[in-house]
Amino acid sequence: MTPAPNHDQNLALLRAEIAARAARLIAEDGADYATAKRKAARLVAGDDPARPNLLPDNAEIEEEVRKYQALFLGASQPAQLRRLRALALEVMEQLEQFRPYLTGAAMNGTAGEHDDVHLQLFADSAKDVIIFLLDRDVNIEISETPHFKGGRHDPVETVSFHWRKQQVHAELYEMNDLRGALKPRADGRPQRADIDAVRAMLADASNDDPTEN
Repeated sequence: MTPAPNHDQNLALLRAEIAARAARLIAEDGADYATAKRKAARLVAGDDPARPNLLPDNAEIEEEVRKYQALFLGASQPAQLRRLRALALEVMEQLEQFRPYLTGAAMNGTAGEHDDVHLQLFADSAKDVIIFLLDRDVNIEISETPHFKGGRHDPVETVSFHWRKQQVHAELYEMNDLRGALKPRADGRPQRADIDAVRAMLADASNDDPTEN
């Protein structure tokens, strides 16, 4: 007779179901991770606020996004990812003096049709980047984004603009933030990629694609 699942097993199953549903919302609808996680938790656990230990972390959800894309979007997602990375590289080359790094879904490989390009720039002053773009007649919108180091730090200015009809968001950091930016994620994966790393990603994708050989 198979023993009944214990509390920890039930919790793990619920977390896995929430992660899978959140991944579908991200891949199909373009939901951000926080919104997808909350909505998926309501669908799985009901209207009551989900217990913190019931919610999967972003790394768990990201893995489910990868699985979903491989299963349902294998014919289209790799091409979309290459397109975003190639476009990101163009922008990074234009902004090379500001030490650009690619982040987000285009960096970690889960970018789909709903994703934008996300960059982090490092300069002596955010105004230097803003003036650089305005001098080149780039129409920008300015907002704020939480600092990648967490709540102890003030939000950073973020400039958003279109490049070849694709939305780009560039977070503007000070040069002394760069050291913390180079740390990997808790799971050992990189959090961001510099110009050389993005070039290598594109070269690897070309080598893996038989239509480009």
